[in-house]
Amino acid sequence: MRCRLLILLGLAVAVALAGGIWFVGGWSAAGPTQQDKLFTISEGANLRTAASQLEQAGVIGNAQLFYIRARVLGGSTAIKAGEYMIPKRASAREILGILTGGVGINRFVTIPEGMPSTLVYERLMAADQLVGTIDVPAEGSILPDTYAYDKGEARAAVLARMQGAMAKVLEEAWANRSAETVVKTKTEALTLASIVEKETSIAAERPTVAGVYSNRLRIGMRLQADPTIIYPITKGKPLGRRIKRSEIQAVNGYNTYAMSGLPVGPIANPSKASIEAVLNPARTKALYFVADGEGGHVFADTLEQHNANVRKWFALRKERGI
Repeated sequence: MRCRLLILLGLAVAVALAGGIWFVGGWSAAGPTQQDKLFTISEGANLRTAASQLEQAGVIGNAQLFYIRARVLGGSTAIKAGEYMIPKRASAREILGILTGGVGINRFVTIPEGMPSTLVYERLMAADQLVGTIDVPAEGSILPDTYAYDKGEARAAVLARMQGAMAKVLEEAWANRSAETVVKTKTEALTLASIVEKETSIAAERPTVAGVYSNRLRIGMRLQADPTIIYPITKGKPLGRRIKRSEIQAVNGYNTYAMSGLPVGPIANPSKASIEAVLNPARTKALYFVADGEGGHVFADTLEQHNANVRKWFALRKERGI
């Protein structure tokens, strides 16, 4: 009798041990998926709900077993809402680590330096994984950069991050402005920076271009910046043709060929570098600049020097058949 009990006890221990090995081993065993799968955890979802959705998606074999193993072996860390890529053959342990780690799939929207707000609006509205609508943001209120967003996120939330980033950069740059700056307000800083942004794409030139425009503003000389002619016509989109004489002469709140001083507001969303250039312009006597044919500009202190540079530019254009 005692021998039989020992045998039964031994069998029970063996079964329990085998069950334990199966239970623990299954936690790290390869899962059933044959390819990577996108999986979304919605706001407010708990582990039990997620387990059921994982089973329905074919990512795990049994929701109840996954839930029990996760509670016993996975610790108490809560899962996080987001969109995740579950690798093929991922184990239950790996899946829980992905869902609790919170490192989901990020989508990105890039706002290039100098992009006008009407194009920012179009880019956000074209992002089909975002939801909701927005108005065209105020010109100059967006900081050009690349922004991550989640599937199903509100466009208004992404726009708020863009505008918050600009507000922060402008505040910091304003606090560190030099006595050489000619602008008196943050709005003026954004306005002049947007002109600098549109006039040159070369970062090293921005302080000098800002210096030229600062010099002109100090002596009451018109800025005569071509982008300020185009902005009221297209709201910053490419004109696609040469500027007409009537447009050069047009009187409005932006055309700096027809008025002295700054436009009524920004003509684009300037970069941090352009804002800093306006608030810390280069010390220069230059009042003029023209394209040098290599993507940059050549600067001049006098009209005579400038006219000579312009003649060289036109000769180069003719040589290139422009």
